[in-house]
Amino acid sequence: MNKSIIRYILGHVLLLSAAMLLLPAFTGIIYLEAEAIAYFVLAALCFILGKLSTHKKPESTTFYLKEGCISTSLSWILLSLVGCLPFCITGEIPSFTDALFETISGFTTTGASILSDVEAMSHCSLLWRSFTHWIGGMGVLVFLLAIVPLSGGSNINLMRAESPGPSVGKLVPKMKYTARILYIIYFGLTLIETIMLLFGKMPVFDSICTAFATAGTGGFGIKNDSIGGYNAYIQWVVTVFMLLFGVNFNAYYLLLMGNAKKAARMEEVRWYFIIVTASISIITISLCRSAVPFVTAVRDSSFQVASIITTTGFSTTDFNTWTETSKTLLVLLMFVGACAGSTGGGMKVSRFVVLFKTVFKELDSYIHPKRIKKITIDGKPVEHEVVRSINVYCITFMIVFVISVFIVSLEGKDLITNFTAVAATINNIGPGLELVGPTQNFSGFNTLSKYILMFDMLAGRLELFPLLILFHPAIWRDFRPSHSKKH
Repeated sequence: MNKSIIRYILGHVLLLSAAMLLLPAFTGIIYLEAEAIAYFVLAALCFILGKLSTHKKPESTTFYLKEGCISTSLSWILLSLVGCLPFCITGEIPSFTDALFETISGFTTTGASILSDVEAMSHCSLLWRSFTHWIGGMGVLVFLLAIVPLSGGSNINLMRAESPGPSVGKLVPKMKYTARILYIIYFGLTLIETIMLLFGKMPVFDSICTAFATAGTGGFGIKNDSIGGYNAYIQWVVTVFMLLFGVNFNAYYLLLMGNAKKAARMEEVRWYFIIVTASISIITISLCRSAVPFVTAVRDSSFQVASIITTTGFSTTDFNTWTETSKTLLVLLMFVGACAGSTGGGMKVSRFVVLFKTVFKELDSYIHPKRIKKITIDGKPVEHEVVRSINVYCITFMIVFVISVFIVSLEGKDLITNFTAVAATINNIGPGLELVGPTQNFSGFNTLSKYILMFDMLAGRLELFPLLILFHPAIWRDFRPSHSKKH
């Protein structure tokens, strides 16, 4: 195993953390908040440790998927540990467990919070919470690939380990330029949303924080009522951009390259909008039958469907009081999630498309045993290896989900709370139902449950296997100093 490249990557993560911490630090200066000192001190400490870890470049910068998975998992764990310290130091979240929960929820773009009064926090900490969404949305290592020359052709192993979806490819021949293109699109959409929110007379600070949280499909609000207190225009802007950030970014690249027809033919994107439209229609009808005015029903259903399927987690109303049909549909959307290659979580639309096609293929084989039929996406055959990996992912997902629900249930809370709490964390959504509904939070869970839910957030964001590989005994044998194997 190439341990030196892992050390080198973690060093760059510390340097990136130092740079990131300066944003809330300067925000604290603008608002004359003493909490800014904690961010400056921590930024300096991360810079020193990062420089010590990166002063010596590895002899070999080549690494394989194993190193990519380990580097990714350790980077996210390190980032979360560093990111939670300002909350502890400032005393705004005194409990280390709660601070770590809030930070992991931020970086994984989950948006599940333990805070009951968000508005009591300082401006610098509120911005830090939202900024963790923005960095975590596209991925910290994707950002590093865009600015740091790490390992040539091996870069794709980092992106595969961190990027959401069943497969990751290059937009252009070099991964560095692919990462840059992704971040240019990401930054551009964030900037456009910020400007549109300002047009709706949303304060500058609120606009920046909301755009960060929307772009990362995270959902940390800076108001106790999330987005509910803002006007209808702002709610519609957030709705539209939540949906846009749930689209596969390859579609935006194709649009930029003038290939609109190919972008429009992307099967996953089509199914994504079909599911969204159908869900909004069903919930709107359900709300209208409950005497909700049509305009309000359309706005609320559109917002919550967009928030749940993109795993953003913002809310404008307490959907825990909606009809059982509406709540059931929202829970189903939690598992579907957004498109692969987006900032959204969940199991991804593309996986469900392949799974349904696999079922129909098997049914067809019973009727026509001699017929050879390939599963296709966008007119291209799906390799057997991809189908196998999707099947394995779904099985692993269910195993982790069931075990998590069981352990959390030991605390004694009701089934709906336990089920949706795990669903909301492993799918990186945020709010669930009942005790973890949109007007509640996760502070009521005990320490064991919180750590299980933290694991679920990380596992869901990293697509399970990069985190699970850390529990394989062979990995730790490779880390022993006496071990001579490099790969």
